[in-house]
Amino acid sequence: MQAAATAAAASSIEWYDFFIYGTAAALVFPKLFFPAALPPAVAQLAAFSTFAVGFIARPLGGVVFGHLGDRIGRKGALAAALLLMGVATTLIGLAPTYERIGVAAPVLLILLRIAQGLAVGGQWGGAALLAIEHAPAGRRGFYGGFAQLGVPIGVVLANLVFLAMGETLAPAAFLAWGWRIPFLLSVALVGLGFYVHLRLEDTPEFRELAAREAAAAHRRSPLADVLRRHAREVLLAGGSMVACSGCFYLITTYVVAYATASLHAPRTQVLWSVMLGSLAAAPVLMLSAAASDRIGRRGVYLVGAVLTGLWAFPFFQLIDTGAFWPMTLAVAVGLGLMNLMYGPQAALFAELFATEVRYSGASMGYQLASIGGGGFAPMIAASLIVAFGSSTAVSAYMALLCGISFVSVWLMGARAKA
Repeated sequence: MQAAATAAAASSIEWYDFFIYGTAAALVFPKLFFPAALPPAVAQLAAFSTFAVGFIARPLGGVVFGHLGDRIGRKGALAAALLLMGVATTLIGLAPTYERIGVAAPVLLILLRIAQGLAVGGQWGGAALLAIEHAPAGRRGFYGGFAQLGVPIGVVLANLVFLAMGETLAPAAFLAWGWRIPFLLSVALVGLGFYVHLRLEDTPEFRELAAREAAAAHRRSPLADVLRRHAREVLLAGGSMVACSGCFYLITTYVVAYATASLHAPRTQVLWSVMLGSLAAAPVLMLSAAASDRIGRRGVYLVGAVLTGLWAFPFFQLIDTGAFWPMTLAVAVGLGLMNLMYGPQAALFAELFATEVRYSGASMGYQLASIGGGGFAPMIAASLIVAFGSSTAVSAYMALLCGISFVSVWLMGARAKA
């Protein structure tokens, strides 16, 4: 259970670091890192474009850290990813604004966001496999859920810190320096990285694999193997994750910008809606992870894809009210239904790949979806609102993502645990 708890802690703080960037991109980066002469909508799109850069870097992080995780061990790759994220996020908190260094400010922001993307691309596979490969027989889904639990915890922590800054500081102080505090707190991740490296043992499955290879004097190339023999599984894993990734960032990141800028809802109210909705939905994640051990990964996942796609339309109708409780209900139900997919997802991916390529295959599949589903989702949603003048277009986009995931999981067939 120590491995599962460590995976949850590592995932929580890592995702906290990744999510505070999204919240800052919605609330403060358009004002601080881009020319004041830009129209607000253009500055918002520019800020979201730097947000998207992190997702473009995530597949590369999955490749690099996945290869390391399959070659040198799960814990070593995870520790390196945690250290990279901690350093990059702390430096964002120290970054000078456009007013001080001009165009170099958004360039620096982009470079640090790329480092965040590389780190989170490598972190997920390490945290998930640390939990799953330590799991007792028949409990992989449940143990894998601890790594997934880092996402809602990260959302809650990110929103709590921004809420605390907003409540205790005047708006001018928050804009001047208060926004930096959430980023500077991530220095704690550096300490956790050292703890993982120094105190935890690698997983039993990897130690057994390493012993076999040492006896046979055989050196593998996990990246080459996964690309040559498992390309189909990687693509299907990526397709299955598109709905989780895209819908999640629409619900937790785009909604913050949309509700505050277009609906003129108070920032604090919107952040509370996202935070409370995330808390309410979190138990579904662990319940669905545990259920997948009993009734199968695919069945739980497919139900989640259908229900999330259907909820996309009442979701935005509730958001468009601009009222606190309808928005909170929209977020809670949306994330709860999405968690039917996200709960069993770690075990589903792990079981698609053999031990020797598992870190590479699972990480690459997960992070592929970060581009098509996650990173560009807020930008696509903002563009759809401009083009069609209605949130219904964004609902249709969410439903399309769910359709892609449904088909991908269906095509996995016997490769996934029924």
